[in-house]
Amino acid sequence: MTPKALIWLGSSLDDIRGFSDDARARAGYELYRVQEGLEPDDWKPMPIVGSGVAEIRIRMGREYRVMYVAKFAEAVYVLHAFEKKSQKTSQRDIDVGAARWRRLMQSRGGRSR
Repeated sequence: MTPKALIWLGSSLDDIRGFSDDARARAGYELYRVQEGLEPDDWKPMPIVGSGVAEIRIRMGREYRVMYVAKFAEAVYVLHAFEKKSQKTSQRDIDVGAARWRRLMQSRGGRSR
């Protein structure tokens, strides 16, 4: 099976490039698993952001998160990546992911599959 394409939305690629070397490598590994149709090692659904959105959790002394959606046949879309600085995901990070989700859905003509 060929891995799905990986499409970076907004500043998500630059944001991951700002992670520590170990966290960046882990994010790449976890995203590759998703491209292969597998689940990441540590993740949770994020329906507050949008339908089908999930969050990869990376714990490397610091906490990092990568929001993505993989339910579409053509690609895995990376919505947002950030360093988490408190126990609860900030409203700003939720809003960034949700705005990119809405733009993705608009670009797909509202098709959810």
